[in-house]
Amino acid sequence: MNARPKPGSKADRDALRHDMTAAGCTVTDIAVEIRARYRMRPREAWRHAHGWTLQEAADRITQASGQGPAEAVAADASLVGKWEKWPGPSSRRPSLPVLLAMADAYACRLEDLLDLDDRKALPEGDLRLLNRPEAPCEPQLPVLPVSATAPLEPTGSELVRLAADESATWAQWAEASNVGDIALEQLMADTCALAEDYLTSDPVPLFVRTRALRDRVFALLEGHQYPRQSSDLYVVAGYLCGLLAWMSSDLGQLRDADTQGRTAWLCAELAGHNELRAWVLSTRSKVAFWDGRLRDAISHARRGATYRPAGTVAVLLACQEADAWSLLGAEDESLGALARAEEAHSGISREDDIGGLFSCQPARQENYAAAVQLRIGRPTDALRAANHALTLLRAQPVRAYGTEAQIHISKAAAHLSTGEAEGALEALMPVLALPPDHRLEPVTRRLSELPTGTGRPPTTGRASIGLRAAIEEFCLDSAPRHLALSSGEGTA
Repeated sequence: MNARPKPGSKADRDALRHDMTAAGCTVTDIAVEIRARYRMRPREAWRHAHGWTLQEAADRITQASGQGPAEAVAADASLVGKWEKWPGPSSRRPSLPVLLAMADAYACRLEDLLDLDDRKALPEGDLRLLNRPEAPCEPQLPVLPVSATAPLEPTGSELVRLAADESATWAQWAEASNVGDIALEQLMADTCALAEDYLTSDPVPLFVRTRALRDRVFALLEGHQYPRQSSDLYVVAGYLCGLLAWMSSDLGQLRDADTQGRTAWLCAELAGHNELRAWVLSTRSKVAFWDGRLRDAISHARRGATYRPAGTVAVLLACQEADAWSLLGAEDESLGALARAEEAHSGISREDDIGGLFSCQPARQENYAAAVQLRIGRPTDALRAANHALTLLRAQPVRAYGTEAQIHISKAAAHLSTGEAEGALEALMPVLALPPDHRLEPVTRRLSELPTGTGRPPTTGRASIGLRAAIEEFCLDSAPRHLALSSGEGTA
């Protein structure tokens, strides 16, 4: 048995139109019923009475306007939608030529397209034209008489009064906003909560929540608000797209992460917000690093530093530059970048806007230092940095499982570099105990590189064999692999 269509849905409207047509109802009857049943504005009700999309209606309105003596109208889907919503928020007042073209396209009277709210919001001049009697020689025409479609230009005091009415109408539009300061504050708070929750929660549900909040912000930006409110919305949208970029990368979707990063950058540019610019470039550096584009990773990190951010992103950018240099085998550049990270840490002058994922606490900084020292052949310094990072992490109120796992991996790699497979296995026990949904791409990538990435032939002892088997099993049951399998991209 087929389910009944949702009330007000397209399927529901189509069924109503079909039933009324079969019962002998006219288009006027259908428009009246749709307007009453779904509480629609009159212009929208007439469009749905014909079963037209916004674009189909726009094409017919444009065509109709070119067949009469009135001013030509160039309509598109967006304009039709705004004309239908008027005089509500995010709308546009349809002029008399527009209403005449609509009436022709919908085969109705101009008066059928207006209700009391419309008439109250119309300029006085338009009302006077609208209230003129119809021409007696054309009683059946559904529009105003020809004399009303091409009125003489107003003069004298009427011209002055009409100009004032037009300015007042525009002022009403300019004064309206679809978002308030409290709502903006809540959106930023929700973004901060997502960035904080991501450190300790499963990535996929957090991705869904972040996407939903981003869509809400995008919808607000498509409406009308004060310029400063638009700027604040772009900042929130930029951070949310940055979060989605970081999450996409952690889930192994690097191409999608890059797309989110580009959109985040656009938002930062539109907002003119340097701190956001720096965080977006940090995110793009991270994506480039895991994509193997090391020179791009360095370029993004260096460019981010030019904005002289006051928060901890300055530390993270220097760490990311060191990370990329170390993978290229450039020891001096790596150590120089780590030194700049220390300088940036001592120069922090403000709290981070978002925090959580968009914050570089000392433990995160030491995590990068351990990985860099390891790659440039300093296992003792790497082990010291890893142990320090774990001490710092335990003192934090929120322990990021991704960062903690990478610290343990660096510690294990330091042990492996001296042939201590037993010590490596012990260091990796907290990592191997992670639930599958917490096994992010950076963790599985670094873990899978352990047996062959130490610069020494792998040992053949029982501990080494057990370590390799545990790593293989770990990587097969991970969040990126689950995501790929759920979309049919992997094999069982």
